[in-house]
Amino acid sequence: MTRFKIGNRSIGADAPPFIIAEMSGNHNQSLDVALQIVEAAAKAGAHALKLQTYTAETMTLDLSEGAFFIKDPNSLWAGSSLYALYEKAHTPWEWHAPIFARAKALGMLAFSTPFDDTAVDFLESLDVPAYKIASFENTDLPLIRRVAATGKPLIISTGMASIAELDETVRAAREAGCKDLVLLKCTSTYPATPANSNVRTIPHLRELFGCEVGLSDHSMGVGVSVAAVALGATVVEKHFTLDRAAGGVDASFSLEPAELASLVIETERAWQAMGQVHYGVTEAERKSLVYRRSLYITQDMVAGEPFTAANLRAIRPGLGLAPKHAEALLGRRARQAIKRGTPLDWSLVE
Repeated sequence: MTRFKIGNRSIGADAPPFIIAEMSGNHNQSLDVALQIVEAAAKAGAHALKLQTYTAETMTLDLSEGAFFIKDPNSLWAGSSLYALYEKAHTPWEWHAPIFARAKALGMLAFSTPFDDTAVDFLESLDVPAYKIASFENTDLPLIRRVAATGKPLIISTGMASIAELDETVRAAREAGCKDLVLLKCTSTYPATPANSNVRTIPHLRELFGCEVGLSDHSMGVGVSVAAVALGATVVEKHFTLDRAAGGVDASFSLEPAELASLVIETERAWQAMGQVHYGVTEAERKSLVYRRSLYITQDMVAGEPFTAANLRAIRPGLGLAPKHAEALLGRRARQAIKRGTPLDWSLVE
């Protein structure tokens, strides 16, 4: 079994899906907004809140030319340098402690995605219960080894990674000390569409790597996440904001509070619905057997009278013989007088 715990939450097929609300940069550089996001996530029922721990300096160079400038007109962040984007989107490190404290007070776990060794050292000082590796860092084997060496549960998004790259990533994590691992199927487009989410990959990931699996979902709504749970996802991560209309670096593909609440409810329903392979009557259905069709006498009959299509029919309720016996009974005779509305039983047949 690959199940384990993050804090007090069980991760595995025998537990409800673990729902992570990703704040990212949706605080728009306001600690007050960040704390409101924590409160809204807790109220919606999320099990964990996740941050990203970096600075513009730890992510890139302060240049506005070439590959350091986003020119793609289809990008959410077109017209910005990487440095300016990360400067705008980062969560100040001095905010982490109050954000984590507010989450804990509200019964939520809180952890983060580190992007370099200094972030790991900082997060270790805050005693986070787990770590997340982002898709763009899933080939950064030195970082993965550093995080794995903490011995804490490790969640890795698989966006863009080939099977060979994932094999290197998982081997690096395992060899460095990671025992509790989750791989999240992820499509690294913002937003992602259901058509390019490919959630059938989820059970294949579990089979290949023998670990827990889930979804980092950048699509709109909750449908893709619900489908992922039906395919075995035990962890679901979604970006979260108070109000998409308020803007923010990730707001356009983030869930709002009512949607996050729906995600928590519907993914748990999907998990409950999976059940096991089962045929026949469940205990819950037993009382409904009476509503099946069965054979009833539909006209008063005298002893010795033959059963015909006129006096014997398959109707509801289901207290008589099964309809499959109807043809064999036609032409046989009543053992005694039978009133209309009597369920047929073999004892009434000569």
